[in-house]
This record gives sequence, C-alpha cells and structure tokens, in this order.
Amino acid sequence: MQRSSGHISTVREHQKKGCQAIGRSRGGLTTKIHASCDALGNPTGLHLTPGQAHDLEGFDELSSDLKDQEFFIADKAYDADARVRDELKAKGITAVIPSKKNRKVEHGYDKDLYKSRHLIENFFAKLKQYRAIATRYDKLGNVFLGAIHLAASVIWLN
Repeated sequence: MQRSSGHISTVREHQKKGCQAIGRSRGGLTTKIHASCDALGNPTGLHLTPGQAHDLEGFDELSSDLKDQEFFIADKAYDADARVRDELKAKGITAVIPSKKNRKVEHGYDKDLYKSRHLIENFFAKLKQYRAIATRYDKLGNVFLGAIHLAASVIWLN
C-alpha cells in the first residue's frame, strides 16, 4: 500500500512538470502536436504541448528553425502581432496569415499562396493513419514524440 501511493505521487509530479505533455480539456486528456513543413509538405519540426495550450506555444518552440524562408503560412490561430508577425518581419519572412474576426485592423494576405496550407493538413492526415499516434499509446511525452518522429520519417520517405 505504501509503495503504490508513493508511485502515484511521482506520477502526479511528472504531470505537473509537463513532461508527459498531457492536458485536460473538454474532450478529456489530450496532447497537441505542433509541426512545421517545407514547401513539399515534408515535416521539418515537431513539438508537443498539453491539449489546453494555445498554438502560439508551439510557434515559440518551432520559430527558431525558421531560416532562409520567404513565407510563413499559418491559420488564424497564429494571428498575433507581438509573438508572430513582428518576429517574422524581423527575420524578413512574409506572413501569410488571415486575420481573426475580432481584429480591429485587418492584415492582408495572399489568398492564392494560403491555399498551399493544405500541405500541413495532409501531413497530419497521414500521421493519424498510424494508430499508435492517433490514440497516443505512449504515456511519456518524449517516447510519444519519438514515435511521431518515426512515423514522420516514414511519411517523408514515401
């Protein structure tokens, strides 16, 4: 009895530190996979956050990999001046991000170029074909991220 209660407290400590990248949301325990892709739809960066985390937390981690790129194509969740648009402008990257509905000053974007955002959606569709990824078999975040890297490398090779 003593050992099992000690084990449970250790697990709770790991959950507090966020090493498992599991978060509670309305749908239950979830994990968010953040990815960046090149112009061909091949993954270039992957990061995990708990399910309740905002998409900008993934951008903060993956933005350091933005080098020698002309465009950054993303959805409305990345419409943030200070965290995204200003950083991209400082790096000389054109932001192709539609403005949110509640924005007072709308930013223009290239709608034809935005159509190529389907490449990242196609990558996630291919990634979800792996049952262990779609249902998250692994408990630890680093093991789950390793499985994602393995599946992403198979996707890249096909």
